[in-house]
Amino acid sequence: MSVEHEEKRRLRRDLQEVRRALPADAVAARGAALARRVRELDELRTAPGEGAEGAAPTVAAYVSIGGEPDTRALIEALRAAGVRVLLPVLLPDNDLDWAVYEGPERLVPAGWGLREPDGPRLTPEAVTQADVVLLPGLAVDRTGLRLGRGGGSYDRVLARLERSSRRTALVVLLYDDEVLDAVPAESHDRRVHAAVTPSGVHRFRH
Repeated sequence: MSVEHEEKRRLRRDLQEVRRALPADAVAARGAALARRVRELDELRTAPGEGAEGAAPTVAAYVSIGGEPDTRALIEALRAAGVRVLLPVLLPDNDLDWAVYEGPERLVPAGWGLREPDGPRLTPEAVTQADVVLLPGLAVDRTGLRLGRGGGSYDRVLARLERSSRRTALVVLLYDDEVLDAVPAESHDRRVHAAVTPSGVHRFRH
């Protein structure tokens, strides 16, 4: 095990402990603020699909669990605004398929406490249709380096997007104190273009 891997493991543990200590009302309030902030993204306002006849921008998002920044208000606000929202469906090998979000009543329980759409699966490549991909994470540093949860699912998503010719905005959703000066990195880690926290949008140059 590399030094960087062990540092990431310790940092993940510390950050998750802080999240677990957050009261439910604080998680909900910050989730509402996050929903407002995401709508401020320039990439969403100028997404290629927006304004085209019969088309809408596409955003790949996710349903939060545990102490993660609450995304329920966010994904519903995007859908209500006419955005096509894709949500992940966890596959047996930990890769992610995708399905269209059609409202909270169409979410069903899945493994690991997740909730996913009950509609048709679109294949793992469907994420490359997205104008904006909203990523879970535990932290990001000032260069845009994202610290994920360690499961590897989004490493595959990011590699798939990197191979695509489409220019997709990569945005991680975090709490304000999870924007750090530096995070430990390994060779497979990818940088994001922005982070959205309850207080605003943070941009990264790389």
